[in-house]
Formats: sequence, C-alpha cells, structure tokens
Amino acid sequence: MRLSALKYILLFLAQAALWNYFNFSQYLVVVFLPAMILCLPIERGPVYAMVVAFLTGLAADFLVTGQLGLTSLALVPVALVRRGVIHLVFGGELFSRGEELSFHRQGWQKFVPAVLLVTAVFLTVYIWADSAGTYSFGFCALKFAFSLAVSSAVSVAIAFLLLEETSERWK
Repeated sequence: MRLSALKYILLFLAQAALWNYFNFSQYLVVVFLPAMILCLPIERGPVYAMVVAFLTGLAADFLVTGQLGLTSLALVPVALVRRGVIHLVFGGELFSRGEELSFHRQGWQKFVPAVLLVTAVFLTVYIWADSAGTYSFGFCALKFAFSLAVSSAVSVAIAFLLLEETSERWK
C-alpha cells in the first residue's frame, strides 16, 4: 500500500473519531474530508474522485452512526467541482505538465482559497440536507460561517500532511 493511501485512511479514521467523540457545539461541524478529496491525484479523473468521495462518505456515515448517505451527498459535489477548483486556483499548467498538487510548490496562499471553496461546497450541501427545512436561515448561516472558518483552518493543515513531499522529487 502506498504511503498516500495509508495517510488517507488514517486521516479518514481521525475524521470519524472527531465526529464520534468531539461534538463541540450545534453551531460547529469540523470536517476535513473535502480537503482530502481535493488532494487526490490529479491524474485520476472526476469519476474516480466521485467514487472515492461516495465510498468515503458512506463509510464515514456508517462509522459515525449518522444519517446514512448524508456525507456522501455532500462529498460527491466536492469531487465534481474539484477539477474546476484546481484549474481556477492553481492554474491550468498543472494539467498541461502532468504535475500533482504540492503544498511546498504551490504554497499556502493558493491552498487556502482552494480549501475554502471545496469546504464551502461541502458545508452548503451538508447543512442544507441535514437541516431539511427545520432550522431557520439564520441558524444555518451561523453554522455555515463558524464551520467554514474552523474547518478550513484544520483542512489546510490536513492538506499539508497529505501532500507532504517525502524523498520523491517532483517533475
């Protein structure tokens, strides 16, 4: 098993443990799964990313004993817009040169907006589906704002861990 796959599995288990054992507030959802989907290899297409997102979300819901399918519902759109976000934030040269994302080459200045975008997509769908019209717009907006701020900060650190360059040299 490659080191990146092992990191992905360990971080997924950390996300499940975080949701199971640390319920900070009803106004806060700490999630870094969108950043994990963003950090998947670029050479893989959107269908691969959507399948991984669906299976990751389904496994998360199963382990957390949440509403089965809720996380998958929110992660699949993240995988769908992932390629567009990468093109928008990091530029098209990653695709033309066949490079992978690298936290050290692109820097945190580019990762922060990318993580903000994918986390915002996830939280929009997740909070909308989770509330199912039972909470007020103000409550949902407040939950979105708090969750986006905290989750994005955590997600940038997770992206750094996932994309950490070991002994491999980039192209």
